[in-house]
Amino acid sequence: MAIQRIKSGGEYEEKIGYCRAVVAGGWVHVAGTTGQGDTVLQQCKSALQIIETALQTAGASFANVVRVTYMLPDAADFAPCWPLLSEAFGANPPAATMIECGLIDPKFRIEIEVTALLPE
Repeated sequence: MAIQRIKSGGEYEEKIGYCRAVVAGGWVHVAGTTGQGDTVLQQCKSALQIIETALQTAGASFANVVRVTYMLPDAADFAPCWPLLSEAFGANPPAATMIECGLIDPKFRIEIEVTALLPE
């Protein structure tokens, strides 16, 4: 079984030693992804764009996502992101979990991790 490793050039990929996404056994596992910007909305939109690029590189899309985990240092920041998340997943909402926790750098307001099933 071939394993495809997808890199995005993020600053932590080399520092920590991970890939943006790994494709294996018909699944696409996208690592926790943070985005750029000063606000949670800017970071959420940016993270979704990075995730979308990884999914497309793997041959999938948001429609193929079956599981998503949202991690935020402040749970109050989650509700403002809902319209962006609803737009991204549309008619194909995945199972989801939101966790309030610390992130790798205090500048980050949201981190998003997804798992997708490759289309047949």
